[in-house]
Amino acid sequence: MDTSYPPEERPLRKRGPPPAAPEPRDHLVWAIFNTLYMNFCCLGFVALAFAVKARDRKVSGDVEAARHFSSKARCYNALATAGSVVLPLLLGALIVTGVIHLSKLAQDSVGFFTYQLSGSDDEDQ
Repeated sequence: MDTSYPPEERPLRKRGPPPAAPEPRDHLVWAIFNTLYMNFCCLGFVALAFAVKARDRKVSGDVEAARHFSSKARCYNALATAGSVVLPLLLGALIVTGVIHLSKLAQDSVGFFTYQLSGSDDEDQ
């Protein structure tokens, strides 16, 4: 049984060198955004420095160094974004739970003191 394609339906193969690896991204826009708006512990500024280094190396043609600096810029950008988003949410949740706990504590203490005061009033009479 012949399972090969007829000559007119065979997929065409491109001849030539294999495709090169894609150019490394420099994450410069993300780093600028983190530096201006979400500069948690100066991580946005560090990410900006590595993004500029990655762009410089990419322009000069040093692809391996550009990949290295691009990876570092991406890592610092992710840390800056996570720190600027997660920590305020965590702080807000801690404040809300603290307020709820203190309100319950205040209600319990008011009940305790009113019981003690009413108990001492009965003994005096």
